[in-house]
Amino acid sequence: MTPQPREGGPFVILYVEDDPDIRELVTVALELDEGVRVVGCPAGGDDAVEMARAWRPQVILLDVMLPGTDGPRTLELLRADPATRAIPAIFITAKAVTSDVNRLNGLGALGVICKPFDPMTLLAKIHALVGAPDREVPPAHAAR
Repeated sequence: MTPQPREGGPFVILYVEDDPDIRELVTVALELDEGVRVVGCPAGGDDAVEMARAWRPQVILLDVMLPGTDGPRTLELLRADPATRAIPAIFITAKAVTSDVNRLNGLGALGVICKPFDPMTLLAKIHALVGAPDREVPPAHAAR
């Protein structure tokens, strides 16, 4: 883990996702923008908190379903740490029902991006949520 300086550097996104294929797809799609750097984290919990401390990302993308410490518990750990509590977090989930979205937003997330999503529009969705907290971004197929 090599921390990247934040000032004047890229827009750093910490992506906590256990599925290596999804992590790679999202990383490639987001890093098409030369100003973005994605740091992948395959586990939640203390690993994610440690990486957030080291990299100081502008936003954290959290998968909800993670082995061991799940996304919601990982967010609790991030919020309990003074070094990471102010970093915006966005959940990514296949559970798109309103009650789940409301529960995740109630945990202190900026919002929820529902799977499936279009990797090519993901960065725009992230920027929209960073600028407008507590909004749900619907699944990509809902807009069709």
